[in-house]
Amino acid sequence: MTDAMLKDKPQGTGRLRTLNRPHGALSWLSKRSERLLVTFTLGLMVFYILGGFGRAFPEAPESVRLERHMNTGQALRRYKGVQSSIEWSKLEPRYPPKQPPTQLPTTRPGTAHPPIQHRFGREPGHERKTRDARRRAVRDLTMKSWSAYRRYAWKKDALLPLSATGKDQFSGWAATLVDSLDTLWIMGLREEFDEAVAAVAQIDFANSSSPLINIFETNIRYLGGLLAAYDLSKRDVLLQKATELGDLILAGFDTPTRMPVDNINLLAIKSGEGQMIEPQVVSASPGTLSLELAHLSQLTGDPKYYSAIARLNTLFSVSQNKTLLPGLFPMYISLWGPKPDVISGTTFTLGGGADSMYEYFPKLSQLLNSAEPSVVSLSHNFLNSASANLFFRPMIPNPSSHDILISGTAHVLPNPDTKTNSVQLSPETEHLTCFVGGTYALAGRLLSTPAYLETGSKLTRGCVYMYKSFPTGLMPERLTMLPCPLRHPSLAVESCEWNQTLWDATERQPGLPEGVVSATDRRYILRPEAIESVFYMWRITGELEWQDAAWDMFLAVANAAFAKETGGGASVKDVTIDPSKEEIQRDDEMESFWIAETLKYFYLVFSPPDLISLDKYVLNTEAHPFLKPAP
Repeated sequence: MTDAMLKDKPQGTGRLRTLNRPHGALSWLSKRSERLLVTFTLGLMVFYILGGFGRAFPEAPESVRLERHMNTGQALRRYKGVQSSIEWSKLEPRYPPKQPPTQLPTTRPGTAHPPIQHRFGREPGHERKTRDARRRAVRDLTMKSWSAYRRYAWKKDALLPLSATGKDQFSGWAATLVDSLDTLWIMGLREEFDEAVAAVAQIDFANSSSPLINIFETNIRYLGGLLAAYDLSKRDVLLQKATELGDLILAGFDTPTRMPVDNINLLAIKSGEGQMIEPQVVSASPGTLSLELAHLSQLTGDPKYYSAIARLNTLFSVSQNKTLLPGLFPMYISLWGPKPDVISGTTFTLGGGADSMYEYFPKLSQLLNSAEPSVVSLSHNFLNSASANLFFRPMIPNPSSHDILISGTAHVLPNPDTKTNSVQLSPETEHLTCFVGGTYALAGRLLSTPAYLETGSKLTRGCVYMYKSFPTGLMPERLTMLPCPLRHPSLAVESCEWNQTLWDATERQPGLPEGVVSATDRRYILRPEAIESVFYMWRITGELEWQDAAWDMFLAVANAAFAKETGGGASVKDVTIDPSKEEIQRDDEMESFWIAETLKYFYLVFSPPDLISLDKYVLNTEAHPFLKPAP
């Protein structure tokens, strides 16, 4: 899309023009009435200019203009999809369901969710000019990364941005291509999108570069990418290929307990053997299937996909308050054997291994537009327990200027003698936990609980603070902070002042910002979680501080991660170095989420708020927007 296409088309201003009327045309009005009419008209003009009634961007909405641009000319030509060499829908299950499929819940009158997004008013001209310039910068960087992938790694899973080649890591089904489909559409890159759709139509989802197909990655990147691209473009071939993938994923549920495996054994399927459930998996693996499979049922009208995850949600729902930290699930669970165990683990975190399971609890309620008690309870219970057990205020300089929270890891230590448990909070955090600020903000609106939104703001500010604290302007993958000496129940700012004596006595790695004890993984691998939460805070509150924070983050990312060898994005080896004193070193990797998530979230922060409105779309953990069905 050219810059001209992004500009608004001429529209009526809505202002009352001054009319050259003959003398006496309003003679029936008294002079006082004329003055009142003029006053009312001027007042109405001011009200309109300032965004009366909270109307957002009164010109033709961005989403309408984008759809018009993307769906003109040859864009709607039909693509002939190639059927995968295994027709997954026709496989005879070894363990067929014993009960009829669970139907999608229906929305009961009076249970629809409240509005999510802030009611944006008319945007002042100078703010729009700044925002447009920032958005163009994000789009330009995205086009460079996409061009690099297309030139050096076309149809490979990922680009190696330093060596200018590609690699397969997720079955060899062009992960970056599929993951980027909706980003291309959202940014108005019509030719690039159509070329990618044509390539997707030829993928054989039975021909994998690995005999093991990871359900989690296949679900969030491939299935999620196809569903969102279909929602946006209505290209039929995308739903066709998504349905093939959905049927493949259901093959992973073909076990005696109808619980999913972590990895589908493709060779076992081809030889007619069954699937084997792993003895132990991370909770995020089965816990991050609900949005995609539920949405596939919404689009196809076939309840079998939703029914598969309904069994999982029932297991989580009945077990949630039986764990060693009620409300939260342990990082490691077991779906193996006749009695799945999701309660006996002792480590609890919102970081890697568990993160997206919690993200999906409120989002499933949002997607289904449902107030189902079990789904709502899953959200409330986790949100309340995490606030009480996982969050801490770090000891930092000038705490009154930084009202922040950090998410740590809890270890539960059972005492068999007293039959009680003690909880130890580790102040180690990771970039992956930065998603949680956005989840709390979203839940605050969905569940009409302002306290969640306030907590989400503090958690998001904590991640923004971490970005600003390091000389590269980036947050490392994993770090440990010095917590306040006493974990005050209120987590209030005044409960923790900077203690230089305590800091001097703390064993720590040298060369780190004050308050940071260690950085055990100093990389930045192009992760999106921090900008994801900034996006949610901006769309939900409308506070400009979040756009400014996003811009600072974008400049840091663009400066540190740009690979001049190809134009792609490259992971940064060490975010703790000072770029003014030594050259930034990069790793030869560009994950598919760089275009699918990180750059998309930056772009949406600087786009008109009707583009992928949170009142119309639910974003999966890979930032793929699913269109909510009309209630």
